[in-house]
Amino acid sequence: MLWTLVLIAFIVAHLTASGRTEISIARNLVANAVSEAAADGAISVAIFNQMDPNPDQRWPLNGETHQLAIGNTRVMVQLEDEAARINPSAAPPPLLEALLRTTGSDPESARRLALAIGQWVGSTAAAQAQSAQAEYRAAGLDYGPPGEPFETLDELGRVLGMTPAVLAAIRPHLTLFGPPQPNPASADPVVAAALATIAQPAAVPAQPNQPQAELLTVRISATASGRDNARVSKTAIVRVGTMLQGGYAVLAWGNSNRFQ
Repeated sequence: MLWTLVLIAFIVAHLTASGRTEISIARNLVANAVSEAAADGAISVAIFNQMDPNPDQRWPLNGETHQLAIGNTRVMVQLEDEAARINPSAAPPPLLEALLRTTGSDPESARRLALAIGQWVGSTAAAQAQSAQAEYRAAGLDYGPPGEPFETLDELGRVLGMTPAVLAAIRPHLTLFGPPQPNPASADPVVAAALATIAQPAAVPAQPNQPQAELLTVRISATASGRDNARVSKTAIVRVGTMLQGGYAVLAWGNSNRFQ
């Protein structure tokens, strides 16, 4: 009889502990969901802020932090000019070479890698593209330059000659949504230094699907802090302009690690 009571007590204790664990997990899931919704809401607020017809009411695209309260969740929002970064799919090789040299690559490696990036996206001559295919095969790789723009920044790691260290050095200064020539007024010190080394910027051919001059491309980062230590970071790349349907177009939206 005593052993039976002990067994029952053990089962009750086990069920109680399991129930508390499940309740805690459920609470954390709810807190994360609320924080994620708050981060998404803050990004929407930032988009509509940039659509304000009064320019003086718009937040500057300088990385300044703005604090919002979405329900009971505190959200920190930052806006940056996406044109301040270099687009490896559209930038001229001299600019890519300058960026590589500015971030630590030696001149010869920078020249070769800038050429390889151009071959990857198809901005080089057909003869050079055929030669590049042979170089990839000679390096033991079962792929070659596709001759198309990058789909992700991670794809740069497949370019012949690219190393993890070099990619880590240039990645913070890259975007897939910017114009061929970055905006020097909003460029960070590294991009500004790369632009300064190009005495005569190369003529940039017209690129398909590039934003018009009156369009603005904005990177919006939102970090929401909620109950039970919930913390969610979201980033969106948004193009804003009166000529767009609805006034804006979302180019990308997701967890911040997608854009790092």
